[in-house]
Amino acid sequence: MLSALLSYLPSGDLIMVAGPALIFAYLVFGLAGFGSALVAAPIIAHVMPVADIVPLFALMDCTAIVVNGIKLGKKIAKDELLRLVPLMAIGNLIGIYLVLTIPPTPMMVFLGIFVSAYAIYTLASPTFSGHFSRGWVVPFGVMGGVISAMFGAGGFIYAIYLSRRLPDKDALRGTLTVLLGISNFTRFGFFAAAGVYNDGRLAVLALCAIPVMAVGLFFGYRLAGRLNREQFIRVLCVILIVAGMSLIGRAVFG
Repeated sequence: MLSALLSYLPSGDLIMVAGPALIFAYLVFGLAGFGSALVAAPIIAHVMPVADIVPLFALMDCTAIVVNGIKLGKKIAKDELLRLVPLMAIGNLIGIYLVLTIPPTPMMVFLGIFVSAYAIYTLASPTFSGHFSRGWVVPFGVMGGVISAMFGAGGFIYAIYLSRRLPDKDALRGTLTVLLGISNFTRFGFFAAAGVYNDGRLAVLALCAIPVMAVGLFFGYRLAGRLNREQFIRVLCVILIVAGMSLIGRAVFG
């Protein structure tokens, strides 16, 4: 048993490629509360089967989400969560239906263009003025659930909404963490029930990645603590542009 687990230790090529990618990915996660898979998956896909990447990040993100939740628990906007979670569940059901009935590529391109255009528009604005009314929770809550179910990456949709609702950047990060935690733990449960983790291979890789993940989270928290709200929103917009371009890249290049 031990020898089998030792055989799952990461290779030198995987360490060289995935190590820096994971540090940066979890720096982004510690800073913004989402985005680890969007940042690192396209890079790690060069040295790891794509089918392993989503369940691996589901496992790793569970750890990061718990850490984020403990650190930012007092800042969580519970009223926003109560409105968003039921809509996210509805969106998940719609997303599952769409996955089974329509080709995902056109939606990925459209979504990537929308997210990138919104972030560029926000960056170009002289000030980050504007506040979404409570009614906007319906389209953003449902859309985030749809995108989470279809692509495993709905965090940036909630980030757009919450950035226009919450004046405190830590409340934004903490609330995002809980939302994504609900979605991620559900996805992790499905993978576990399907036996994806039974042979221990992905668990070994996740354990090996914890020190690297911790480094990224540490620097992400340090950076977030030094930014005021306007600076934080600017950084968030850059992350949204990267997320949008990543979606378009996945649609075009597969």
